[in-house]
Amino acid sequence: MRKALTRALLALIALGALVCGAWAVIAYNAADVIHDSLTDIAPAQAGLVLGTSPLARGGGANPYFTFRIDAAAELYKNGKVKFLIVSGNRTNEGRSYGYDEPTNMRDSLIAQGVPASAIYRDYAGFRTLDSILRAHIVFGQDRVIVISQRFHLERALFLAKGHGLLDEGYVAEDVPIRYGVPTKLREAGARVKALIDMLDNDPPRYGGKPVALGVDAPT
Repeated sequence: MRKALTRALLALIALGALVCGAWAVIAYNAADVIHDSLTDIAPAQAGLVLGTSPLARGGGANPYFTFRIDAAAELYKNGKVKFLIVSGNRTNEGRSYGYDEPTNMRDSLIAQGVPASAIYRDYAGFRTLDSILRAHIVFGQDRVIVISQRFHLERALFLAKGHGLLDEGYVAEDVPIRYGVPTKLREAGARVKALIDMLDNDPPRYGGKPVALGVDAPT
């Protein structure tokens, strides 16, 4: 019994060390390309808005979604980007019919005054890595400004750097910790997975016909 408890304790310590190490490595690696201020960001042709549901689990508005839309609209209105790629999941196991992150993001941006002609939907952003890679492979960008909360940007830009990309991040307002604990716990696991993704060097799950921003009509 004592040996079993000792093994379990050691396993928990090892797991904790792995999670903490992954968190620290990813945060440190991405720190120099994440910006809180518009003045610190060089303009880019496109911003990439990472998807999330507009609704929280309780049915109310999801502040992560709201703050990302606010930050993306701010970038566009201040001339930092000419186009916005809204990348997320269109359908998902366990989701109701009609779940569509990219369309929800587009509609919310239009409501904030961003023209529909400047917004391109990426329906195959099933994971952060897919969204990052597709912005370059499918939408033809050399560099994008990624928009999300800081903790999410750290992981996204760690993955971008690992693939030799020059992306930078613009920080959306975060959610108070008392409301965001489940999200932060999921992020801890996602960071470990990000390290594995870098070792595997996986391509995006889905390719697609190239889209030329400003030439091809928005999807």
